[in-house]
Amino acid sequence: MKILYVIDRIELKYFEFNDLVTNFWLIKSFLERNQEVYITTIDMLKLKSSIAYVSCYQSYIKNEDIFYEKDNPQCYKIEDFQLVMFRPDPPVDLDYISATYIFDFVDRKKTFILNDTTAIRNFNEKMHAVLFNDLMPENIVTSSKSDIISFLNEHEEIILKPLNQCFGSGVMYLKRGDKNTAVIINSMTKNGTQLIMVQRYLKSAVNGDKRVLILGDKILPYSVQKLPSNDDFKFCEHNDSQVVRGVLTAEEIEKYKPVAKKLNALGIYTAGLDVIEGKIIEVNVTSPCYFIREINRNFGVHIENEVSEYILSIAKEKTREPVLSI
Repeated sequence: MKILYVIDRIELKYFEFNDLVTNFWLIKSFLERNQEVYITTIDMLKLKSSIAYVSCYQSYIKNEDIFYEKDNPQCYKIEDFQLVMFRPDPPVDLDYISATYIFDFVDRKKTFILNDTTAIRNFNEKMHAVLFNDLMPENIVTSSKSDIISFLNEHEEIILKPLNQCFGSGVMYLKRGDKNTAVIINSMTKNGTQLIMVQRYLKSAVNGDKRVLILGDKILPYSVQKLPSNDDFKFCEHNDSQVVRGVLTAEEIEKYKPVAKKLNALGIYTAGLDVIEGKIIEVNVTSPCYFIREINRNFGVHIENEVSEYILSIAKEKTREPVLSI
């Protein structure tokens, strides 16, 4: 299978040896299965007379690491690929949105896109978590200072999140009575002009949040606990001391299965739920981290192989020509 892998610009710059990154492991697993893998970034996508093209680099394995042919970019129609892995990192800004438009001109019967770019464009990782509101902490989406103050008075401790940032950037904690309340709310909402997500603060956040991994309509039995850094209330540093083995119960797996099925129906087949006290605080769909290195180490598995095998199987299924009965 010929695979196009869309990654982040910074990830391309530091492509080799980056085993903290989910894409490193999946590309390596695809290559080990004798697939052709080409890598690109969103600025290398093109549209010519309604036909989608891409400039890209072929990747290869050497001494157990992966590299790409930096001096030999190649141009293909995107429909020359049977599978596109669309995994640039947020923020979902105008450049990101424009990149998803390119894929509107790609025939999905020829090329399977994971996660579907239209679904990603339509899905805000903070706001659309509310699709599963019964599994979330109490929340509001608003730009109104009075709404937020009322919510704060009701719940005493709250979290305020910008809707289009990532890796915990811009997320604030606020406690009732804080002398900076007005400043924080005005800053977060840009003086009442920008919507934000506000959630009830969960006391167990001091122990971090759990990553629940979705693959197709399954909840994987592996998990990690992402710990807050020493000088922050949230996880914001991806290093060995901040990511430990997580415990996922059978009851939790059953509880989150409807989430997986709903996401699949939208065209989202790989996702990561951030969970505290069994409550979903965010649904990661753009480039969900599977914490492959940490899960392999903690559970004695090779989760990248399970993920890549599933992706190859569904790509073959989705691009297979239908058999016509006579």
